[in-house]
Amino acid sequence: MLPDPDTDLADLDLLRRGDDRALDRLIARWQRPLAGFAFRYLHDETEARDLTAETFVRLYQNCARLKPRANLAAWLFTTLGNLCHNRNRWRRRHPDVPLDAAPAGSPASAAPAAWLPSPEAAPNVILQQDERVDALQKAVGGLPHDLRVTLLLHHYEQLSYREIGAILGCSDKGIETRLYRARREIRKSMVKFLDEP
Repeated sequence: MLPDPDTDLADLDLLRRGDDRALDRLIARWQRPLAGFAFRYLHDETEARDLTAETFVRLYQNCARLKPRANLAAWLFTTLGNLCHNRNRWRRRHPDVPLDAAPAGSPASAAPAAWLPSPEAAPNVILQQDERVDALQKAVGGLPHDLRVTLLLHHYEQLSYREIGAILGCSDKGIETRLYRARREIRKSMVKFLDEP
């Protein structure tokens, strides 16, 4: 559930007038949902925190330009979504390889859960679960930006079609269509795991 829009508008008005404490209150209300969205988009906690902070910097810099009855949720999620999208494009063009990375295929290059025994479950069960989670993250990460944002806002932020439509500038039917397409693409990517018991 999103913070109260009337409270946000009141704080935004105070921020325009130079009350920096209003920004602190906006950050307190919005940091958690925005950071959660960014983390699910990027799968990197540090980058999610950085881009969330950058979103608040941009809010501070642009607050005078926002309309008096601006939809703050739409502005924040759109700004953060664009920052995440740009960061993802940058990562694809500039892949980083850790200096201490083990050669691919070596036991040290596998995730610890994949090669360390677990007292709770058999190693093969853990490996299958890890593979499913990785496949799902890759499937969501492989979605086009508009489908990914729609899916994250609906399934993880639990926003209604109307709230997502206000953020993305799309009709309820458009949101429904985007969610259908996103789920269809994920199903295609996950078909190997859907056939397993």
